[in-house]
Amino acid sequence: MSKKVLIAGAGVAGLEAALALRASAEDRVTVELLAPETEFVYRPLAVAEPFRVGEAKRFPLRQLVEATGAGLHQGAIRSVDPGRRTVSTSEGAELTYDLLLLALGARAVPGIPGALTFRGPGDEELVATLLSDARAGRVRRLVFALPSGASWPLPLYELALLTAVHLADAGANVQLEVVTPELRPLQLFGSAASDAVAELLRLHGIAIRTDAYPMAVEGGSLRLVPEGYVEADCVVALPRLEGPRLPGVPHDANGFVPTDENGRVLGVANVFAAGDLTDFPVKQGGIAAQQADAAAQAIAADVGAPVEPQAFKPVLRGLLLTGLTPRYLRAEPGGLKTETDTEPLWWPPAQIVGRYLAPFLASRLHLSEAPPPAYGGAVEVEVELDRDAAGAWTQL
Repeated sequence: MSKKVLIAGAGVAGLEAALALRASAEDRVTVELLAPETEFVYRPLAVAEPFRVGEAKRFPLRQLVEATGAGLHQGAIRSVDPGRRTVSTSEGAELTYDLLLLALGARAVPGIPGALTFRGPGDEELVATLLSDARAGRVRRLVFALPSGASWPLPLYELALLTAVHLADAGANVQLEVVTPELRPLQLFGSAASDAVAELLRLHGIAIRTDAYPMAVEGGSLRLVPEGYVEADCVVALPRLEGPRLPGVPHDANGFVPTDENGRVLGVANVFAAGDLTDFPVKQGGIAAQQADAAAQAIAADVGAPVEPQAFKPVLRGLLLTGLTPRYLRAEPGGLKTETDTEPLWWPPAQIVGRYLAPFLASRLHLSEAPPPAYGGAVEVEVELDRDAAGAWTQL
């Protein structure tokens, strides 16, 4: 008999897991997703919307879920009872499961009091208004700040670079500066990416202050710790994240769920987790998809599928929008292998890279799922491709 897998959450990790389970477990499982949303929002392009160079794509969630072969229960999870293998929902319903995968994401909260916090979709109009004020001369000093504890800084650099290009095109004279606790800009991706980003900032006249911890906006200045201020008419900041603190599931002081290398929640049987709600320090869509793949393989093996579960081994991939030529960034754990290029380093060349989700969404955006001929486009693509150092495309 097939086992019931309940996936709580229908974002990147939830959809990737549903697709991965269909591929690896086949009819050994029935999959149901529990989520309150009616749309899936492709979040990374929200940063481009105020500059009219892109927009967050939205898909009817039920259609996507059904296309994965899963079912959808509309509602939010409220608690888990691992002993009874049940979850309670916001409507007071109780759902059973044989195996549970938590893919709830995290909650974005302001990280710097007094700053304009850019969370993604829904905050585009705030940035558009700020740009209007800057073009009109009402904002002369604009600072982009990364709060302490924020683990994915790439959108901050996108905002700074896109703003610089936008204001230069408008003929506006605005001083721009990035303030970050990082020792080097975008250091997650290694020295090559840091050098490339530093050069981009220099070319666009954006100052950068590293190893600085922004704390609060006070009286026309951004206060730093342990000391110092940066003058600013406006500060744009990324949020910090908090875990969901779901009753019945262990979590740390910040609400994040501890897991092993296969996505199993520590100390709880038959419960897995993937994505931003886990205690893995980097919160990013591509990482969430990799965690979902590892958990799905472990679940498939648990239900008897001929699968050898592969441990989660993070590979960072980031597409940096610059307002001109984008930069593709790739880094393996420990910074042993890093790469940056203006040509795609993976295919489909999306900002969220998922083995199953990227081609799944590409087909719905009417984008090519296979590289063009220059990249070996004759290969039929069913999974994510990556380009090695010699420029050859290989399946992951």
